[in-house]
Amino acid sequence: MFLDTWTFPAVDSASRALHDICMMLETESKSSQRRSSRVFTRIPVRATGKDLLGKKFQETSHTIVINAHGGLLYLQAELQVGADVVLINPATEEEQDCRIVYLGETSEKGTRVGVEFLSPSPHFWGVEFAPQDWPTRAAPRPVHCREFLASFKCPKKNLIALSTLSNNP
Repeated sequence: MFLDTWTFPAVDSASRALHDICMMLETESKSSQRRSSRVFTRIPVRATGKDLLGKKFQETSHTIVINAHGGLLYLQAELQVGADVVLINPATEEEQDCRIVYLGETSEKGTRVGVEFLSPSPHFWGVEFAPQDWPTRAAPRPVHCREFLASFKCPKKNLIALSTLSNNP
């Protein structure tokens, strides 16, 4: 699969945003396979754990995407998939033990880190997720990244492999 990107200074933020949108669109059809619905929202969170060198870290960040079983957030610490971290919701001071299941792109905000709760905690984020037995809406017509990007009026576009933007195979 290929993804169109612009060739001007904002290419990093533009490609990350487009990657997020494309991943959301491409995985929407897989939502029936997910344990819970995803919500794109920015929620403050504190994270603690040990980095790659075994040194303790604690930092304040925010989420990108959440669900009842974990989320995607930015962290500055150098981590690896499988590492354990503790998230703290500053609004409630509730703590949640997590495991890192995904490491994405790195930017000035930090590395995009996917975490999975080690034990179910549907109320950790303070968001009510739709129950599993709710009927799903009719699937929209699939939108492909190339078609999505074609709607933008940009004089300079390049094709790059999506795999170069993501650690996912």
